[in-house]
Amino acid sequence: MLALSLPTTAMAEFQPLDDGALSGVTGQAGVTIELETKINIDHLAWTDEGTLRVNDMRLSGHNDTVLDNLKLTVDIAGTGEVLEHGFSEIARRADAGLLSTSNTDVADALAKYSMGSEFGKQFNSGDLVIHLGATDYGDPTSLTDYLQAVDFELEVGSITTTGSEGSATLFSDVLLQGYVGPTDLVIRNEGSSSKTLSNGNVVSGAELQLDTHFEVTDGSLNWDAADVILLFNFAAVGIEGLQIHNRRGDDTLGHFGMASATAKLSRGTGSVSGKEGLSIHEVEFRADIDMPVFKVGQVSIGSVQFTDFAITDTTMMVYGH
Repeated sequence: MLALSLPTTAMAEFQPLDDGALSGVTGQAGVTIELETKINIDHLAWTDEGTLRVNDMRLSGHNDTVLDNLKLTVDIAGTGEVLEHGFSEIARRADAGLLSTSNTDVADALAKYSMGSEFGKQFNSGDLVIHLGATDYGDPTSLTDYLQAVDFELEVGSITTTGSEGSATLFSDVLLQGYVGPTDLVIRNEGSSSKTLSNGNVVSGAELQLDTHFEVTDGSLNWDAADVILLFNFAAVGIEGLQIHNRRGDDTLGHFGMASATAKLSRGTGSVSGKEGLSIHEVEFRADIDMPVFKVGQVSIGSVQFTDFAITDTTMMVYGH
């Protein structure tokens, strides 16, 4: 009806588009979202026979300011399309001569993310690619500006469990400050295909892939009663000056001093249990961890350091019982 109401002179400006022309006006440029936020949660609870609660949680910028300077790019890839991923912005700057490849991390990024005249990672048709970076990276010749462009602060008052026998506190007074590096979420478009993992679990080929870099520059917490990887119980431990990074040892290349984590999530079936659930596989975490003040009770027993701390070859199948 709108077209019928237009004058003839206006109608003369409209031209029909053939299939070739239409292909050029699809959302190939993607969507960019500039984000500022602060998140406060009074408590988050999971109740079964008992209750697990995360109390007084806050995510913000440093010193309780707004978490800002965030930029999300959202794209649905075409066949073989190269999209922003990881440290591809560093590769772009290196190619332009803004950063020196005498820095081994920069040279690694240029080799890893250079795709002809483009910079990033190549994806398949229909893959959904979400890249988190910064709106403003500051001086394009400064790696420090790039790595510290997005600052964060995470505070948790306590994490507690409650049941018929009473309640217990797992962690309390958690405060972490640091920086968020490039972070990518990719949903692979693999249709109904499946694959078998090395442990025999069968998982969907259509999966969510997480890849992130981050650094904790200062942190403190009370570790009241909890296990680490089901091996070490650190009850009644207090940690101050916590730092999580990747600047030491033999595992630093390509990380620009930041800790890293990757994981893939999809529907899966356990090879032993036969249960269907959420598969979390190809999990990897790499970091150096510094705890300069390590207290047992109220007394410091000195400092603790982990170098080349790595969690690899980890697979989990999560289902109800």
